[in-house]
Amino acid sequence: QEEDKYEMFVFLADQQALTDHAKDPQTIVESIGNVALDYLAVGLDPSKSTIFIQSQIPELAELSMYYMNLVSLARLERNPTVKTEIAQKGFGESIPTGFLVYPIAQAADITAFKANYVPVGTDQKPMIEQTREIVRSFNNAYNCDVLVEPEGIYPENERAGRLPGLDGNAKMSKSLNNGIYLADDADTLRKKVMSMYTDPDHIRVEDPGKIEGNMVFHYLDVFGRPEDAQDIADMKEHYQRGGLGDVKTKRYLLEILERELGPIRERRIEFAKDMGEVYNMLQKGSEKAREVAGQT
Repeated sequence: QEEDKYEMFVFLADQQALTDHAKDPQTIVESIGNVALDYLAVGLDPSKSTIFIQSQIPELAELSMYYMNLVSLARLERNPTVKTEIAQKGFGESIPTGFLVYPIAQAADITAFKANYVPVGTDQKPMIEQTREIVRSFNNAYNCDVLVEPEGIYPENERAGRLPGLDGNAKMSKSLNNGIYLADDADTLRKKVMSMYTDPDHIRVEDPGKIEGNMVFHYLDVFGRPEDAQDIADMKEHYQRGGLGDVKTKRYLLEILERELGPIRERRIEFAKDMGEVYNMLQKGSEKAREVAGQT
């Protein structure tokens, strides 16, 4: 955004949210404003980035329909990201059709804007590859070069590529109730950090502890700055040899997180004072996004 080299499009995926919340639309409606506040609080600037609502761009649904004819059901079922999420959500044999085909909708979200680059977590690599397949199939089928093959941009810090939940399971997700949210106040953040999964065998302070699978150290690796590296390394070594309690490591993580999230929280509070302006921003962004998608 700040390099002024790229035109950025960022959206709120309200239609995709319906794939597993179809019977709870009010939650999705309320989430639109909250996600918009999150975007603004972390630094997205509507004067430099187009922020829009997915459901306000009917061209995306139209593209999805075209793409469905180019992707087999077997190919969708092989998508490892989809398979993992189906298991996590416990759908069993009752998988909503919309959920199974959402990789196709994601391809439409990307290609409608002829995106060259898509910032994603490492768990989304299969989605990017499936989008690239759809682009090739479409361009070959219709002997054209209308669609652009996107490239994924992945976090340099591999530990940040797929952030686990506070409980150590899967990834951080609101639907799994295992996440830290930008709207969390300081007390809520403290309670969540103090409840984080560590090493279940590290019962006494003097016991040697394990680093791998310990969410406190995973989060320290993700959120620690370069100047924190030596302190984190020393803490890991101390924890592994014994003599360092979980409470102390969690308090240190809390300091790190509060340093990063505190300013974001304050900006979010300020933006929330004028929700009318926030929704006005979304309307303008959606109008621009629809114009661009319509050209595709």
